Order: sequence, then structure tokens, then C-alpha cells
Amino acid sequence: MKKLILAALIAGSFAATASAQSNVTIYGIVDAGIVRETGGAAGDVTKVTSGIGSQSRLGFRGVEDLGNDLQAIFTLEAGYKIDDGTIDSSGTLFNRQAFVGLKSKTLGTLTLGRQYNPLYNALSKVADPFGAGYAGSAKNLFPAGGVNTRVSNAVVYTTPNWSGFSVEGLYALGEQAGDNEAGRQFSIGFNYSQGPLNASLVYNNRNNDSAPAGTVAGIEREDGKNTLFAINYDFKVVKVFAAFERDKGLNSSPIPVANAYNLRVAPTASLEADDALVGVQVPVGSGTIIGSWMNKNDKTAKNQDAHQWAVGYTHALSKRTSTYIAYAKIKNKNGAGYTVGNNNEAGSGDGAFNLGVRHTF
Repeated sequence: MKKLILAALIAGSFAATASAQSNVTIYGIVDAGIVRETGGAAGDVTKVTSGIGSQSRLGFRGVEDLGNDLQAIFTLEAGYKIDDGTIDSSGTLFNRQAFVGLKSKTLGTLTLGRQYNPLYNALSKVADPFGAGYAGSAKNLFPAGGVNTRVSNAVVYTTPNWSGFSVEGLYALGEQAGDNEAGRQFSIGFNYSQGPLNASLVYNNRNNDSAPAGTVAGIEREDGKNTLFAINYDFKVVKVFAAFERDKGLNSSPIPVANAYNLRVAPTASLEADDALVGVQVPVGSGTIIGSWMNKNDKTAKNQDAHQWAVGYTHALSKRTSTYIAYAKIKNKNGAGYTVGNNNEAGSGDGAFNLGVRHTF
């Protein structure tokens, strides 16, 4: 937390001395609640958890007008845990986002650093009515967690918006001496957003080599490939969501927890699977009812399928503060081992209940 406080003081000082042509914004989310997980090998657990709906964070966002339709931009964003005050993700300071770049209304945006994968953007912003959070998170069955959420050493280019259409491309360097492909990742997303309709088609390819092939540590491995189509449409009285994803190759469909149910034969991550989702958001006064159903169809010989249903409700107390409640249940088949987590945790069992509060600033 000392690092976070120091960073806030530095950013605040910079913001106070910024010229009229530039500005720095300090922003964040504070999210915490009670989670009860059931069905795990170690038994049921009740705990106070941070980042259930949205990971708690402190961020700094800067923009400087360079003239001639060009801006310099940067984002530094740190995740932290409300339940114990620690920095999230093994103590790394700006573990969520850390990038700098240039933005133009006519030419698009180019950024470098640690950034969101277009695959995760499509899943969380277009496909999932739970927004990849709460017990109903699509990350419980869709392979968008871990390295597929944010990518380090990434170059991202986003085109301008052309009558609702835009294209987003990411290339991340593996930075392995002697091999430009080892550890590299690339993704491209085609997006449409106009009126009540939002849709995305994304392809992601991750090279699983940990070192150059031909060296002592180098082993040539199969690439992990994911193709996701996501869509939602707002009918005002109800907003409907749907998604379909094809996963193929090593690490294309990882299991978030290696053997959560202490099975005699540990679950095997699928090398070929189809994922499907349908969901709704129903506005009710100051609140929103949320529901979804997901299915993972493992197409390997093991046939380790799983499906999840989830319901939730969020209630706005103000423009910045809301409360929430959610529940989800997973059914694993043929020795599958998927768990009900939330935005910040993978979970420990096949069922979970959430009750909490979220504030943005």
C-alpha cells in the first residue's frame, strides 16, 4: 500500500502542475463483499472478498493535446484487495494496465505496454451480462482469464470508428532471444456498435513455446487458438446477450483450478472445445436483474463437459455506488473440474453466493 500511496502523491502533484493543454485523472473502484463457496474438496467456505463484481483498483489516466488532431495518452492501473489491503497479483504495482501511446480521431490509437486482450474485451463488454464479474462470470467456463485477460509487452492499434465499425489488433512480443515466435501472442477483433446493437468477432493466437525451439529448454508446442463471436441487443425492456467460442490447441481452454474436487484422476484441460452463452439484463426501477446460462462442450475423447446457470441483481444507490447479490451453479460431467469464481478469484467449488457493495470514483 505504501507504493500505491506514493504513486497517488506523485500523480496528484503532476495533475496540479499540468498545463491547460493536458490533464491527469485519478480514478478507481472499491468493491468488496461476502462470498460463500460450496462443493469444493476442502469443504464449504465463507469469506470477505475484494473485487467480486469488478476488481478493486487505483488508476491514473493522462491526456496531452499535441495539436494537429494528435494526443499523447497513458494509463497506469494498480489492483488491490479491500479485504486485507494488499496489492493484487504478487505485489506487482501496475499489474492491471500500464501503457503509453498516441491517439488521433482520423488515424486511430496506437499504444504500447500491458493492455487488455481484444478477446477479453469482447467477452466482458459484449458477451457477458455479468460483465465477467460476480458468481455468474463468463470466465468460469470461457477461456478468457489469465494471459488472455491482459497481455504484457503488447502493441495495440485501434482504428477510428467508421459508422459503428472498428477494428482492434494486438501483437505481444515473447521477448525470447533467438526466436521471434516463442511466447508471442496476437489477436484481432472486428467490432460493431450502433444504437441498441453491439457485436464482436475476435481471433486470438498464443504461442506456447517457453524458449526457442532447438535449445536445451526449448520445446516446440502447439499454439492455442480462440475464435469468439459475441453479440447483445437492447430492447429497452430487456437486453439479450449471446456468444459462441471455438477453442483449439494447447492452453486454448485451461482449467482455472487444477484439481478443485480432489479427483483421483485430475481433470484434463481440453484441446478442443466449443463454448456457448445466452443471457439477459432486465431493468427494474433502480436495479437490474441478471441471468445467464453457459455450456462448455469438450470435443475430445474425455468429453469433460460442463454447464453453468447464474442469477443476480444489482441495485444503484447513486451514480457511483451500488449493491449486488448473485448466485451461480456449475454441473461438471465425466471428471471435468470447473469452478464458480468471480471477477478476481477462480473459486473453490461448484456453487457460489455473493453479497456486496461497489463504489467508483
